[in-house]
Amino acid sequence: MLDGVRQWLVESGAEPTPARVAQALREQGRVLGDAEVLGAAEQLRSELVGSGPLEALLADPSVTDVLVSAPDRVWVDRGGGLELTSVFFPDAAAVRRLAQRLAAVAGRRLDDARPWADARLPDGTRLHAVLPPVAVGCTCLSLRVVRLRAFTLGELVAAGTVPPGGDRVLRALLGARLSFLVSGGTGSGKTTLLSALLGLVGHAERIVLAEDSAELRPDHPHVVRLETRPANQEGAGLVTLQDLVRQALRMRPDRLVVGEVRGPEVVHLLAALNTGHEGGCGTVHANAAADVPARLEALGTAAGLDRAALHSQLAAALSVVIHLVRDRSGRRRIAEVHVLERDPSGLVRTVPALRWGAEAFVRERGWERLRGLLHGESGESGESGGSGGSFEGGRHG
Repeated sequence: MLDGVRQWLVESGAEPTPARVAQALREQGRVLGDAEVLGAAEQLRSELVGSGPLEALLADPSVTDVLVSAPDRVWVDRGGGLELTSVFFPDAAAVRRLAQRLAAVAGRRLDDARPWADARLPDGTRLHAVLPPVAVGCTCLSLRVVRLRAFTLGELVAAGTVPPGGDRVLRALLGARLSFLVSGGTGSGKTTLLSALLGLVGHAERIVLAEDSAELRPDHPHVVRLETRPANQEGAGLVTLQDLVRQALRMRPDRLVVGEVRGPEVVHLLAALNTGHEGGCGTVHANAAADVPARLEALGTAAGLDRAALHSQLAAALSVVIHLVRDRSGRRRIAEVHVLERDPSGLVRTVPALRWGAEAFVRERGWERLRGLLHGESGESGESGGSGGSFEGGRHG
């Protein structure tokens, strides 16, 4: 029935209003009551201009991710890991139609010639889709819901992402204008934490964001947001993250932020942080804080920067790495905070300063260096541990 109505609407170019749906049903010789007509109209409206069967899931404020791997395999993440839902599509063709329509809404091409798309929908939702035969069996659709309002640091403490008292250390980090990276795996909460931290930046400061997909939404009155753009069908118009970082440097940023460091833009970011742009930050994918120098080295080498030059710039540009993990229960939390130092060979390595504790951060051997940085000292040596500082949010291990 709905296929026939859909075909009639396409051929006539009519909007899927209840009246038009009723007319389409009459054209097919069907007689239905008001409730059935309204139900058909709503289902068609959802399919043609909404997100189809996924609409109710995306409207749920507790849902952060919606993943479709088959017509009857729709998963959601509500913060406690993936859950299989009772939502289903009629067939694989319906999943493909929805993916292609959402991609078109985002201004992306998705067809047999270009079987994948990565884009941001008008409401901020992050879309990724892959069509068969690249995706075996059925179109794979991934939707990441972006909160309209950033979490506050207090809310992250209450949620267990930040340990009790840890917010004082993070506030001091922002106040000292230290450059830092938030590292972690996919879905570990890097963007959420970074948005919350940027909300602590003084309101007299100008934040310039450069992102592949505009996901950072800091609660701050002076934010400039730049977003990359893919090439059009003729191969023109490409704007890369490297381009955005270069342009951001000309926009008088007090804080330069790269949503995710994943390519040649690392060269421009490190150069910027070495030329007076204090307090810069971003996110990076890494398995542990200790792996961040190697990750940046790989990106820098691919961009043509030799190893020695990259480590020299890294040592002067970056001060702290905050690493997030997702534990077995699905909870996101700050696992460790590291500071950077050079080893005898001149290469940069990270040193654990704080690690997760249920009652507070537990101090590690790099705590004195971090404490010195937060006080505006060199960090090579510091006062003995105690609770006299305003940011003493840890305890001795």
